[in-house]
Amino acid sequence: MPTRTARTAWTGTLMEGGGQVALVSSGAATFDVSFPRRTAEEAAGVTSPEELIAAAHSSCFAMQLSALVAEAGGTPVSLDVQADVTLRPDPAGGLRISGIALTVRGRVDGLDAAGFTAVADAAKATCPVSKALTGTEITLDAALV
Repeated sequence: MPTRTARTAWTGTLMEGGGQVALVSSGAATFDVSFPRRTAEEAAGVTSPEELIAAAHSSCFAMQLSALVAEAGGTPVSLDVQADVTLRPDPAGGLRISGIALTVRGRVDGLDAAGFTAVADAAKATCPVSKALTGTEITLDAALV
């Protein structure tokens, strides 16, 4: 199995500096990162580790859910997955990711709402990104549309 690589080049202090994170393995993109933008309500065109985790989690969950729907005898027509990653102060000091909320709306043939919810719960537990984030509370809101 492959190893994927990203690299960040940073200059300056935490509050006044900034950097760029490059998706090295794919060459797909390079994104600006900034600590003040990371902790602000408005990202203003600058990404953050939390947004990148959200991207990783939503795509991983969608892939796993698609596979598990098929294993359960259904056919995934479309899945719309959102991951909301929350950054909060850590009582022990610094910051921490306090939770991830996954929301999925799916069009699936061959599964009823209960079957879809069960498969979505299984996907939440078994997608590799969920497994990597086991120290973080992950919630799920799954429904057919």
